[in-house]
Amino acid sequence: MAIYTIAISGASGAPYALRLLQVLVKGGHSLYLSITGNGLSILNDETGLMLKGSETDIQFALEKHLGAKEGQISYFDEDNMYAAIASGSVKVDAMVVIPCSMKTLSALAHGYASTLIERAADVTLKEKRKLIIVPRETPLSAIHLRNLLTLAELGCHIIPAMPAFYHHPTRISEMVDFIVGRVLDSMGVENDLSPRWGM
Repeated sequence: MAIYTIAISGASGAPYALRLLQVLVKGGHSLYLSITGNGLSILNDETGLMLKGSETDIQFALEKHLGAKEGQISYFDEDNMYAAIASGSVKVDAMVVIPCSMKTLSALAHGYASTLIERAADVTLKEKRKLIIVPRETPLSAIHLRNLLTLAELGCHIIPAMPAFYHHPTRISEMVDFIVGRVLDSMGVENDLSPRWGM
């Protein structure tokens, strides 16, 4: 199974992140995970999942909530620059920032690695590994667009949280699955979360 770094920043869209974690855990993949302080608050606001305490406390709570095996998830606080994912010597198959706030986007586009998430993404870029960004903001300013272009030119996969409607979703969960399915496609993870066009 693969190893992925998942980062959750402080933008609306926590259900996308939680659903991605559920699918990856169920698929048996190993995960490095970091969540910003605002990300933790929004996760609680939008999904009802409250995570607090030490890294160990949060990791245990996530393992229990997601039904993960012991050691399948390694959780690191955003200020833990000694975490494994702060080093390029630790190999991961891909990194996903979901959702990605415009603050985090700006830091990634300009190499401003002041938090673990920013450093892990910086490492992913310099090691030329797959970095997937799921930005969640509207409308977008010229600054946002320039930052997205900068990352796209560096080879990042940009998957905006823009649900489609050709599959006639009737529940929010179906709209979430559409985006998460596209992220999984970009990661190279087989999935059938959402109907595909013409199928």
